Amino acid sequence: MTKRNALGKGLSALIPDGHDLDEKEEQFFLCPVAAIEPNPNQPRQRFLAHELDELTVSVREKGILTPLLVNKTEAGYQLIAGERRWRAAQMAGLERVPVVVKDVTPSESLELALIENIQRQDLNPIEEALACKKLMEDTASTQEMLSRRLGKDRSTIANLLRLLNLPTAIQQDVIDNRLSMGHARLLAGITEKDPQRILRDTIIKKGLSVRQAEALAGKLKKPPTPKKVLSKDDPYIQSLSDNLKRSLGTKVEIKKEGKQGRILLYFYSDDELDRLVEFLT
Repeated sequence: MTKRNALGKGLSALIPDGHDLDEKEEQFFLCPVAAIEPNPNQPRQRFLAHELDELTVSVREKGILTPLLVNKTEAGYQLIAGERRWRAAQMAGLERVPVVVKDVTPSESLELALIENIQRQDLNPIEEALACKKLMEDTASTQEMLSRRLGKDRSTIANLLRLLNLPTAIQQDVIDNRLSMGHARLLAGITEKDPQRILRDTIIKKGLSVRQAEALAGKLKKPPTPKKVLSKDDPYIQSLSDNLKRSLGTKVEIKKEGKQGRILLYFYSDDELDRLVEFLT
């Protein structure tokens, strides 16, 4: 079985090679809903009310068609996969739900939950990135090792983890679907805060596609053409400053930028200001 084929084949194929479920260890039965507690490591943090309502209607009419995957605990059972179905069963008033019991460690539980959510495409990029980071920390895995376990390219794992460097506000934009994964990757590549913020605001305000946002990002990153500034040490400018200094009897600076510029006259008392004003007018 290749890592690509592991996804989309049900619970028995959720764990890549080396982690196949042993069917002899599985226990299937109808479990009281009240005996099941949620998984504290559930990768999915956001459950939309309208989606749960739709699922509740289906569960009320047809029941739970796919068993929940749970782990045995001292107090009862803890969910590994299937929290949406469990919530919908509670809302539908079911007393029992079909479950498959699997004895796993906390890190294996997180891995199973993550793979199932990837299979169902239930996670937003930030949730997936957070789950990958925790799984790497809990199992001391590298990006390459995690990519093999989850059936994803290493570059995909790297791009997900980069999203966690984004400011919290932009991460929330991704969670709320105001920004796509492509937008988020683009913003993560901009290290300066002001251009990053300007690009984010423009994407949302104008509804830019990723390609349009990339074009704008290129302009924001392009350094402005430096203006030619003649320093006060330029012989001609210095000569003009010296002449004005002698005429006005005070410090004078001439700052020229291209064909424009300014003349600065210094004064050090009210009397000196009055004298300069009288002289110039």
